Amino acid sequence: MAQEQRTVVVQRDVPARKVPDGTRITIPKNSFVNLSQALGGTYTVTINGNMARIDGTDADAIGQQPLKLDFAPANEDGSVRQDDLDSTLQTIFDPEIPVSIKELGLVYGCDVIQRDGENVVQVRMTLTAPNCGMGPVLVGDVEDRLGKVPNVNKVEVALVFDPPWSRDMMSEEAQLELGMF
Repeated sequence: MAQEQRTVVVQRDVPARKVPDGTRITIPKNSFVNLSQALGGTYTVTINGNMARIDGTDADAIGQQPLKLDFAPANEDGSVRQDDLDSTLQTIFDPEIPVSIKELGLVYGCDVIQRDGENVVQVRMTLTAPNCGMGPVLVGDVEDRLGKVPNVNKVEVALVFDPPWSRDMMSEEAQLELGMF
């Protein structure tokens, strides 16, 4: 989508997160929003003077093609597939860089533990800069998307800054995409 802003009518109640603090909100059906950006499978809108991000899986609510996350049928034993977690992390993009957080090297680890009979996904990740104002929004993106993986009951994200992120952590594909070779 071009960076051209336009006003759209929300076609159903849709969950969103306020920018930059990540507070979860619901934008009511029939609200007018200003669609200002589509980047990395999320949409930035302005409503009542506040910016908010709508996940790509909910894009139909603003008249866009929704992102479809494809998973194999859920494991009968209730376990979570690591491949599903990894492929989902590939669909989450840094809010300001058109590359997935996985390719940027922002994800340091993603594990599933059992707690009280539930599958809890624990993600250790960082930001491109410790003072990144979009950190809470990015954490919300990770929580929301991984929460859609079959058999995941809860997602916990820990932001860590040791080791600090550097461009050396990016995949070759990400470096090529960003013209760094």
